[in-house]
Amino acid sequence: MEQAQVYIKMITDFATTYGLKLIGAIIVLIIGLWIIKVIMKNIRKVMDKRKMDESLKPFLLSILSILLKVLLFISVLTMVGVQMTSFIVILAAAGLAIGMALSGTLQNFAGGVMILIFKPFRVGDFIDAQGYMGAVKEIQIFITILTTPDNKTVIIPNGGLSNGSLVNYSTQPNRRVNWSFGIAYGDDFDKAKAMILDLIKKDKRILADPQPFVALGEMADSSVNITVRAWVKGEDYWGVFFDMNEKFYKNADKNGLSIPFPQMDVHLDKA
Repeated sequence: MEQAQVYIKMITDFATTYGLKLIGAIIVLIIGLWIIKVIMKNIRKVMDKRKMDESLKPFLLSILSILLKVLLFISVLTMVGVQMTSFIVILAAAGLAIGMALSGTLQNFAGGVMILIFKPFRVGDFIDAQGYMGAVKEIQIFITILTTPDNKTVIIPNGGLSNGSLVNYSTQPNRRVNWSFGIAYGDDFDKAKAMILDLIKKDKRILADPQPFVALGEMADSSVNITVRAWVKGEDYWGVFFDMNEKFYKNADKNGLSIPFPQMDVHLDKA
């Protein structure tokens, strides 16, 4: 009976000492998280109003949200009665251990910072990196999100993006389109060249400067290959590429040209 009274007294003392503090800390935590949510919402609105770079917004919002939450949790722990000196020592030791375990994650964080500082690409750019091609949808603290032409979502760690090779197709306003059209041996090359130049001239998307280039590129095993190069605006690249292939195919026969296919002549000698 006496032992039960001792336990009851201990529980009562604990509730008296820490109960109100714990309840107050929980209330502060809930209200604090709500306030942080409101603050982040308002900051996002300010960023949108000032038309801040889309590449920076997710990164800055994530960093600010983490910092505010860390400060809130430290304040809550202080209210409960946790000694911050001991807590900081424990936190530092834990931070060292976590940092060693998450070295790759820290590398991705550093990569994200480098990307935002040097800006090798921005949100909306079409890039080829780490074996993937797509439009940059979002740059976050640790990762960059791409959307591929066939509408797949690709998530790439920032560490690899900042250290590896990268092709950005959106930095230059104009791009060069390359074709290789094959005609049969014996076909009139001058007529083929004139037809190609006429097709290029009729396509208003193809730029006159730099001047289109048409020349005999290769005498291959089964065909004479004509090298064609023309400059277009970046957004017209694929449209011009596919349209010119179709136009050459449809007009070749009308101009007395043959589109060859691989073949082999076999001669048999009588013994």
